Amino acid sequence: MSGEPNAKRCTRCERDLPAAAFARDRNRRDGLQVRCRGCVAEYSAAHYRRRRAAMGKRVREKADVPAGHKLCRTCGEVKPHSEWHRNATASDGLATRCKACRVVQGRQGHLKRHYGITEAERDEMIAAQGGLCAICLKAPAAHVDHCHTTGKVRGVLCFNCNSAIGKLGDDPDVIRRAIAYVEGNSWKPTL
Repeated sequence: MSGEPNAKRCTRCERDLPAAAFARDRNRRDGLQVRCRGCVAEYSAAHYRRRRAAMGKRVREKADVPAGHKLCRTCGEVKPHSEWHRNATASDGLATRCKACRVVQGRQGHLKRHYGITEAERDEMIAAQGGLCAICLKAPAAHVDHCHTTGKVRGVLCFNCNSAIGKLGDDPDVIRRAIAYVEGNSWKPTL
């Protein structure tokens, strides 16, 4: 022990540190662990890396990240905290992926969950349609259209055409009556 009261020597780094630098250990006479918190954390991280490597799993090296920044494990970029969503349950209070990666993965997940297709499959459909809406052939195709009964994807439409079909209830009879109405051939009831 050093001359300073409440000081303890770490058995690993052999520095004299205040008692607050050591975690509690009821089995020890002084009630503190023999290694300081910094040495325990360093040992735990090294032990974790060795275990992962022994299991044949990928071992990530710790990156030098400046204060106010975080490394995105998805894209591998170091970005400022403003590029992250908040997550109260995370140790650092930030999400595990940056905002940009969450957007990309969110879009991919949406297509897979709702339509059972990938972005590549959607892009193939758009290319097969010449990049235009399958109905109006004017606006760019951007919205995946599907049958609400069977779930089958029919094509990729512009916003207006997709919403029009939806508002007509995906009912072919209603759509035919709408066509007849627009063409001026509809039956006109007597009031």
